[in-house]
Amino acid sequence: MAAAATGPTQYHQFRASGQQFEVPVKYQLIRPVGHGAYGVVISSQDNSSGRKVAIKKIKRAFDDRVDAKRILREIKLMKKFVHENVIRILDLIPPPLTSEEFEDVYIVQDLMETDLHRIIYSRQPLTIDHIQYFVYQILRGLKYIHSANVLHRDLKVANILFTHMYCSLLCSHLFSHTNKPFGFFLASLYSLPTCC
Repeated sequence: MAAAATGPTQYHQFRASGQQFEVPVKYQLIRPVGHGAYGVVISSQDNSSGRKVAIKKIKRAFDDRVDAKRILREIKLMKKFVHENVIRILDLIPPPLTSEEFEDVYIVQDLMETDLHRIIYSRQPLTIDHIQYFVYQILRGLKYIHSANVLHRDLKVANILFTHMYCSLLCSHLFSHTNKPFGFFLASLYSLPTCC
């Protein structure tokens, strides 16, 4: 890992899941977590706070104008959402000051341990109480998102994440936004990796 002096914030580079990451030195790679059509996610230790976080790199986020608008809309929505059942953005990592081109976007989010897909297919038996609790948490998150006139367009078991406390958070916000009921939906094609 090579550290580079870039003004007030020091950055370092490393490779994970075939991608070159350039993030502040306060973030130390733990391991790759997952990847999807638009990005790679790693788990990282935030040395300034002592907490583990997920960092998602969206490579060449501005190559396609339509995708760039969708990514921006998604980031704006996720920054506004403050609910325990909706995954949140903790930070957006700015590019290094020495960077001449700004191509990649780095999003720092809560690190989640697993998803509902892995829970369902695990060897641990699920009781009716488990299922009721999962459904309750999912509906709470959906109610919050829908109260903002936003629809989740990619709700599936791999996009419902959990911590050790089994608090579900909805991720992979393929959001659509409308100002009127049954109005025209602007579908976002930006998909977070399966495991955020």
